[in-house]
Amino acid sequence: MDTTPEPPQPQLQPSARPPEAEPEPERPESSAPSAPSEGAEQQPPDRPEHPPRPGYDPPPAHAPRAPWGDGVRFAFGTLTVLPVRGTRWDREAAHAGMLCAPLAGLAVGLCAAAVGGVLLFLGGGPLLAAVATAAIPAVLTRGLHLDGLADTADGLGSGKPAEDALRIMKRSDIGPFGVITLLFVLLGQVAALAELYGEDWAHGAVGAAVAGVAARCALTLAARVGVPAARPEGLGAAVAGAVPWRSAGVVAAVTVVGCAVVAVPFGPYAVVLNAFAALAALAAAELLLHHCHRRLGGVTGDVFGALAEAAATTALVVLTFG
Repeated sequence: MDTTPEPPQPQLQPSARPPEAEPEPERPESSAPSAPSEGAEQQPPDRPEHPPRPGYDPPPAHAPRAPWGDGVRFAFGTLTVLPVRGTRWDREAAHAGMLCAPLAGLAVGLCAAAVGGVLLFLGGGPLLAAVATAAIPAVLTRGLHLDGLADTADGLGSGKPAEDALRIMKRSDIGPFGVITLLFVLLGQVAALAELYGEDWAHGAVGAAVAGVAARCALTLAARVGVPAARPEGLGAAVAGAVPWRSAGVVAAVTVVGCAVVAVPFGPYAVVLNAFAALAALAAAELLLHHCHRRLGGVTGDVFGALAEAAATTALVVLTFG
């Protein structure tokens, strides 16, 4: 018997499937959203798309700001001739400077009261002290506010359209409307101050201070947002719309309260009278501002001067009541 082992028989492999791809089994439907492809934006479900971005940048919510030191220098350098070195004259400094305008008015009023007090101490009468007190603000502003009052009176009194009225206001001469307005305004200021000094120096000094602060506070309100400049150049264009409404309202409220507080030594009636004088001064300036806005299309440097003189005169006249 042959004991030689037989060679192993090769095991048959199962036949390979043809190279055709097998159909992918159907996946059960699922409520879960399919994963987004890489790089595709994901949109939250059931939420509307954002509106397209406008082609311009919206204006800032608040006016530009500058340090208060720059604002004080801007206010004193623009509204007085006191030796204050201004370092900035841009829009940011104009914003802070117009908020500090009542401080410049307080300094002018105190200087005027000091001169009136010196004359009274030297033996001068109330009328002479009143004339000096009314003259000091003109000296400390180089007469710019009085000049603005005269020019505004000429422009408004002409009865001509805005362009012609602005052209009249820009002239260097003063017409009949300006002369008459200056005459009565200065007479009213001197008469009111003489009556206040007739009581004592303290009443005259408080009157001068209240008139100065209220006059410059009227400029702060006139520089608020929404009041345009009538010309593209000049002081009006530099400060027009530089003060937000809320800031202007805060300055006005502080001014009225401050004017009332300084009258505390004179009694409750004086406190109420001083507050009413400040409110009346700001109201008179607002009426004039509204008229100038309607007739001229906005404010100018001359209009700012007219507003200051109108507010100061109104405050002094009201302080003589009672």
